[in-house]
Amino acid sequence: MIRIESSVIIERPANEVFEYLTNFENNPQWQSGMQEAYFTSEGALDVGSTYSQVARFLGRKVDSNFVVVAYEPGRMVKITSTSGSFPITATRSVQPTDLGTEVRAIVEGDATGFFKLAEPIMPRMVQRSVDGDYARLKELLKANET
Repeated sequence: MIRIESSVIIERPANEVFEYLTNFENNPQWQSGMQEAYFTSEGALDVGSTYSQVARFLGRKVDSNFVVVAYEPGRMVKITSTSGSFPITATRSVQPTDLGTEVRAIVEGDATGFFKLAEPIMPRMVQRSVDGDYARLKELLKANET
């Protein structure tokens, strides 16, 4: 089981950051290797909402489907994969601070299939990838200040 945590302070209001994070169609703009992401359910985001994504990791195409399993509007969303070659659960939360918004991520998963071969180095690779993603998110939202 891989479990990593990452956090970053973004100088933007928490509600704005949360809205961006929970529109999963934004994922390709800030997540490394993400090629596309789209909602497969309709209506407002809530527990039970679903989306699909296509990514590349270690040179392999990774198609995954996700469902929202926990949701606190304006504060936290937890998603888990329902299909794909790398079962994963990710929790993203935001918390207002004096400096802006603290964004925290917890990513848990198990390597299977081809990815099982890389299991000894996966925690370090996933940590580096997630840290880089949240650094890009910070820069993207800073650049989009209005």
